[in-house]
Amino acid sequence: MYKNVYVNEWVEQMANMTQPDKIVWLDGSEEEKARLTAEAVATGELVELNQQEYPGCLYHRTAENDVARVEHLTFICTEHKEDAGPTNNWMEKSAAYAKLGTYFTGSMKGRTMYVIPYIMGPAFSEFSKVGIEITDSIYVVLNMRIMTRMGKVAMDMLGDSPNFIKGLHARGDVNPERRFICHFPEDNSIWSFGSGYGGNVLLGKKCFALRIASWLGRKEGWMAEHMLILGVEDPNGNVQYVSAAFPSACGKTNLAMLIPPEKYQALGYKVWTVGDDIAWLRIGSDGRLWAVNPEAGFFGVAPGTSMKSNPNALLTCKANTIFTNVALTPDKKIWWEKMGVPAPEKALDWRGNEWTPDMDTKAAHPNSRFTAPACQCPCISKEWENPAGVPISAMIFGGRRAKVAPLVYQSFNWEHGVFVGATMASETTAAATGAVGVVRRDPMAMLPFCGYNMGEYFAHWLEMGKKIPNPPKIFNVNWFRLDDEGNFIWPGFGDNLRVLLWILARCNGTVDARESAIGYLPYAKDIDLEGCEVDEKVLENLLSIDKDAWLQEIEDQKAHLARFEKLPAEIKAQYEALCDRVNAM
Repeated sequence: MYKNVYVNEWVEQMANMTQPDKIVWLDGSEEEKARLTAEAVATGELVELNQQEYPGCLYHRTAENDVARVEHLTFICTEHKEDAGPTNNWMEKSAAYAKLGTYFTGSMKGRTMYVIPYIMGPAFSEFSKVGIEITDSIYVVLNMRIMTRMGKVAMDMLGDSPNFIKGLHARGDVNPERRFICHFPEDNSIWSFGSGYGGNVLLGKKCFALRIASWLGRKEGWMAEHMLILGVEDPNGNVQYVSAAFPSACGKTNLAMLIPPEKYQALGYKVWTVGDDIAWLRIGSDGRLWAVNPEAGFFGVAPGTSMKSNPNALLTCKANTIFTNVALTPDKKIWWEKMGVPAPEKALDWRGNEWTPDMDTKAAHPNSRFTAPACQCPCISKEWENPAGVPISAMIFGGRRAKVAPLVYQSFNWEHGVFVGATMASETTAAATGAVGVVRRDPMAMLPFCGYNMGEYFAHWLEMGKKIPNPPKIFNVNWFRLDDEGNFIWPGFGDNLRVLLWILARCNGTVDARESAIGYLPYAKDIDLEGCEVDEKVLENLLSIDKDAWLQEIEDQKAHLARFEKLPAEIKAQYEALCDRVNAM
């Protein structure tokens, strides 16, 4: 169907190994979507939802043993272990090909092989990259239609080039004992076997857009980061953009789709979503750092998403969305916990079992998902598909800390900001793990997603800082500080705009800050509190630094940094300088 000899040769090799009954090359057309949807509904792989309530929407249920990313079965496969580093699972690449080859051999007998050409990033942008995913799952095909620019447009962009990311996926028997997600960054290749869950099988997402792309970014001089991108428009129509990295359960999607408080809406402030999860960043001709969202859709967690917590996300998935592992009502509607509407009298739960509200089991799996087109988001930026990207004024790191981190602070410079990102952490909550207050460090929120040695990843950040003539300023935020009774002090959600406006004022040089042991802190008077439930005295508490807490923090950081055998000297120097400043408090 397509004329690229490199693609055709590779597809032929994979078909000879997997032995499908037939091969279907995808073109991305609406006719193709309708045909594949009808086929998947006929087999029961997908259920068509109530089309009056959810036009174009579908429902899917994964196997009970296949409901989340499997980090312990995710490998970076290189010739040398040190290239994967101490925080990745490693498998020697020839051994990995041999091991997975035995699983893939004959794995598509009786099945159809679908060949999905796709683009990560806007079509024909210098940021963007082409991938080809081979899969035996219509569910994967229809999700990739939403999450990427898929079909003929990708092959048009690729032309005669051999430069594409090769992705091979087969469901196999969905056995956790035979489940592997292997990345071969030296070969621009990803092999995923034994799963049907999106995070393991939508190979354009974390596999390509972060693990492989981070390797490519280091080699080619750009950055692939686990960051949202948003724009803040002021009453004069000026828009400034920030990117932000948060570990899971820290409100990343909510921030990406923030709705300003009423006061700011009345003044004319708007917040625009460019991306909710991944940013690819390059140095522009003007010396600034520019970012694109490489994805075309949102792969969001359903439970907890409501008209109160994130109305823009809920409105995005009202049409043309695939819901996975939520509850299904008899009239073909969907429901999940904390959706903000009453539970149905009865439903099928995510396992397909009869469910009623009086049961002590969850109707939706806690990691149930929606896959929705980004273009449907009410607050999507008109620049979200700009091939040039958007210029980044500030980069933000954040975590969930009960006492240590203040509401916001600014790093002293780029190098210090890299150190702040390299040591960022969250504390577990009872809801998440059963253990409270366990500190988990997740550098730049990239620990599970960096495709190479994390010490070298820090070095790449430092190197990029030397190359960017006008780098973004780097900040840290913490929406989750607790009082002595364990209650959140800061209201969060829309009120986080108040902090974003201080951050942008710092970028614009229109507001002062006070120097502290950890960075530049706001003066409480410079964060507008009108209409907020927090007063200036409470804000001063939110901006305070506790010496004893920070003495413990630097001890924890010491153990964390000791994990990295290739830790750059600059990070060590930043750590020692922090110790000196904290001890001198």
